Amino acid sequence: MSSTDPKTRTPSPEVWREAHTSADFVELRRRLRAFVFPMAALFLVWYLLYVLLADYAHGFMSIKLVGNVNVGLVLGLLQFVSTFAITALYVRFANRRLDPVAARIRDRVEEELR
Repeated sequence: MSSTDPKTRTPSPEVWREAHTSADFVELRRRLRAFVFPMAALFLVWYLLYVLLADYAHGFMSIKLVGNVNVGLVLGLLQFVSTFAITALYVRFANRRLDPVAARIRDRVEEELR
């Protein structure tokens, strides 16, 4: 690759400033925050509920469901399931709503380098 190849050149501060103030970048940040903040709050509430139940609702958490499997164990395992579900939702969201906007921004920055 030559030094004039857009992939090896570094954009100037002006190009970055323009990219960061563009309508696409503002929209990208808005979309990201609209997903991340509510999802993080939801997960933290769910996790806090689990911790509080484990600490203060021993009777409820020790209810046996099947054999030695109790409510506490099921809710604990659901913590892992919810983590994977959130990850899958984020990947799907990013592929559909974030990546196209990010690609437009990247294309514009790379065009400035040519």
